Amino acid sequence: MTGKTLLEAIQTAAAARIFEDLYGPGTAETAGRRYAALIEGMDFPETQGPLRVFTAAGRTELGGNHTDHNRGKVLAASIQLDAVAIVAKRQDKKVFFRSTGYPDVVVNLAENKREEPGTTESLVRGIATELTRRGTEVGGFSANAASTVLTGSGLSSSAAVEVLLGRIFDNLYGGGKRSALELAQIGQIAENIYFGKPCGLMDQTACASGGAVAIDFKDPDKPRVTQINFDLAAAGYALCVVDTHGSHADLTEDYAAIPAEMKAVAAFFGKAVLREVDPRQVLAHAAEIRKAAGDRALLRAIHFFNENDRVDAMREALLAADTAQEGTAKLQAIHTFLDLVNQSGSSSVELLQNIYAPKHPGEQGISTALALTHSFIETETASSNAAGNGACRVHGGGFAGTIQAYIPLEKLSAYKTRMEEVFGAGAVTPIRIRPVGAVELKF
Repeated sequence: MTGKTLLEAIQTAAAARIFEDLYGPGTAETAGRRYAALIEGMDFPETQGPLRVFTAAGRTELGGNHTDHNRGKVLAASIQLDAVAIVAKRQDKKVFFRSTGYPDVVVNLAENKREEPGTTESLVRGIATELTRRGTEVGGFSANAASTVLTGSGLSSSAAVEVLLGRIFDNLYGGGKRSALELAQIGQIAENIYFGKPCGLMDQTACASGGAVAIDFKDPDKPRVTQINFDLAAAGYALCVVDTHGSHADLTEDYAAIPAEMKAVAAFFGKAVLREVDPRQVLAHAAEIRKAAGDRALLRAIHFFNENDRVDAMREALLAADTAQEGTAKLQAIHTFLDLVNQSGSSSVELLQNIYAPKHPGEQGISTALALTHSFIETETASSNAAGNGACRVHGGGFAGTIQAYIPLEKLSAYKTRMEEVFGAGAVTPIRIRPVGAVELKF
């Protein structure tokens, strides 16, 4: 489409239905203005062909904190916060990527060079290189983008951009044939090798897939991804994240230590990752592991095995809630799920130890948010008619950033007021699970 025809298309009733499917009821007008601003900003030279529209979701981790990098199990979901790009092919091999609030990114794919690690340019180069290696001869494009995925929130703003770039390249030059999982794997390679940050595959898989998913990474080349129906609102709960506004600067070493220490325990048994180790053997050899890898490594290994079991139990609880024939059974299943959420949170505090950075003991926003949320749940929701009173846990990588909270719908406004008194206006963001991940939108 031309800019004019695309602007007309996003004002239609059909477009409103697309927007409300992505972002929720009553969002069409706001979404239309957001998309229109991006279309009107598509004034780049050297483009050819029609304007096309792409979106990639942020993600929320529902269970499985720091398990994916050791081939564990997770529950995750695509959410309504997303990265959107208006895109057109270029006549050359350059990628021009403009994202609101960030410096322009320009990468010449015709040049055989290595971009500086830690930059968006390195992600563009890495994704293009990996797609080329897999047989898709990619070319250039211009994109005007904007993201509502909160940076540093644990909602995976970087993974959303990675799978967005992958989907753009693949649809423009590869016929759009690559699966969400393959785009996720390509994004992980770009982040690990080109960007230089160690990460598992959970973030990219959830951002690309759409809906709520259970992911088993036992086979890293072919993870098993299972869709799950997940409707907390029907059970009377709101899912939200609380941004404590902690800085993620200088935390790469803390993040990297978690998979490294888990793998050190695996190495004690001659294995590459913990998924290959019998958890009973870890407990049987606890004394030797303490000497070989340290106490924290042992504790983090115990967290891994317990969290894997919890993910299975959480998945079963959600399946039970989805298939329950009467309300009491559904609420009981949700109550079970929320209890497991709290157990996951406790394990992250006591065993995984990713609640605050050891080198910055005075900065404990996540610990504070968890304490305040537990207090709110205990004192303010006791009379709630919902099954159980709520739950909370650290969200994402940890050490700074956000927590995740499940709050009865009738108490959400009071919870938002309480937390924003401490962490500032806008700190609480309700989360909606959306049905699609990284896609091209057709208006």
